[in-house]
Amino acid sequence: MDNFNRRNFLKTAALTGAALAAPAFVRTAAARTTTITIASLLGDDKPETKIWVKIGELVEAKLPGQFKFNIVRNGALGGEKEVAEGVRLGSIQASLSTVSSLSGWAPELQILDLPFLFRDADHVRRTVAGDVGADLKQKLQAQNFVVGDFINYGARHLLTKEPVTRPEQLKGKRIRVIQSPLHTKLWSAFGTTPIGIPITETYNALATGVADAMDLTKSAYAGFKLYEVVPDMTETGHIWASGVIYYASTFWAGLNDEQKAVFQQASSEGAGYFNQLIVDDESKSVETALANGGKLLKPEAFDEWQKGAQGVWDDFAPIVGGIDRIKSIQTA
Repeated sequence: MDNFNRRNFLKTAALTGAALAAPAFVRTAAARTTTITIASLLGDDKPETKIWVKIGELVEAKLPGQFKFNIVRNGALGGEKEVAEGVRLGSIQASLSTVSSLSGWAPELQILDLPFLFRDADHVRRTVAGDVGADLKQKLQAQNFVVGDFINYGARHLLTKEPVTRPEQLKGKRIRVIQSPLHTKLWSAFGTTPIGIPITETYNALATGVADAMDLTKSAYAGFKLYEVVPDMTETGHIWASGVIYYASTFWAGLNDEQKAVFQQASSEGAGYFNQLIVDDESKSVETALANGGKLLKPEAFDEWQKGAQGVWDDFAPIVGGIDRIKSIQTA
């Protein structure tokens, strides 16, 4: 054995021996710490990341040293669809998602996306906290997504390069949509050409003319700096953007009963925290957008917006449980 290899061998042996000689409780503590990779689409200042910091703190308080939260920020692991695939495969352990992006796996989720169904955030919360929410959780679990709780991203509004306040002004425009049949159907009803584009690629698509318009919540509008490419926001509030805190089923199956209970409770507390953060963040986001050239517009002929969207209810009723179920939610 030459001198170089001998030195490396002795160094490796020494390190191995030191590790084996370490107190047993140190080795056990290190062994039981599980690192969780979590995908966030946005940065440290946005609710999408802050919620995971909060959940991590809540878990650490109850299960000290057992879990390390590795939050990968700013869409570095992809858009919602790519992240969902990673969660299904187990390479990503947790994330948030709009229900729209998960509807390809659980079409029944689209009941939460029906346009002009919900009156306000409280109406949405009551719906997901009841039988409808419980049923949707089961549908997602069958697809290897374990739901910690539902969250509310706020209402979606129309974003355009030029002012649009009436539905007929949309005709002929190319609109970026969530990759969801319901969203495609909705915007087709207004004479647009829907184009499915991941949110992480949307800014460039709008900047280069691939798309002329889109819809999004106020918080994400500022988070992705979209006021730079679609400065006009028409406050249509057509869809309340529900979402979920969700975990990979492979990760969840590896938890014991105590750990599952802690993660469930932390997720529920995190959901309430997130929902309030969104309310607060929307005000700041609007201020940011207006300070950077964005404009807020009120829709005109609101009954025409609702009429154009009504066909979505009829088309999707068989998928989401029937028109009676839709109407019972509407009047709840």
